[in-house]
Amino acid sequence: MIAIINGPNLNMLGRRNPAVYGSRTFEDFLPEAEDLVSQLTDGVETIEYFQSNSEGELVGRIQELAFDPVCSGIVLNPGAYAHYSYAIRDAVEMSPVPVIVVHISNIHAREEFRHNDVVVGAAKGTICGLGLDGYLLAIRSLIG
Repeated sequence: MIAIINGPNLNMLGRRNPAVYGSRTFEDFLPEAEDLVSQLTDGVETIEYFQSNSEGELVGRIQELAFDPVCSGIVLNPGAYAHYSYAIRDAVEMSPVPVIVVHISNIHAREEFRHNDVVVGAAKGTICGLGLDGYLLAIRSLIG
């Protein structure tokens, strides 16, 4: 199973600043990700999706998935928590399961406070600025 975890305000995709984040909701996009996983694994792998606006819930879910024998990778968009949550970073760092951080927008081309991502240093890799396609690239990396 590949897990996708989205942080705060990502439940508002499609409504929140479409010029930056696009006009699709994540629920509209999710079947595309599920199809990709099915194609790449001949239907063996599945996707589990989790979203929360709460830092503690995100940490708890990362911890659970990190030691779930069925989980083979995590795609994480920590949202604004990427810029200051050492608790999420620590959860990613302790995970034996590979974690790839995704940002829909290019955080380096935005406000200066968004340039620093404290989580990504603990992850296997990061993808930013490619919209929802970043999730698909992260999935390909975890499966490939």
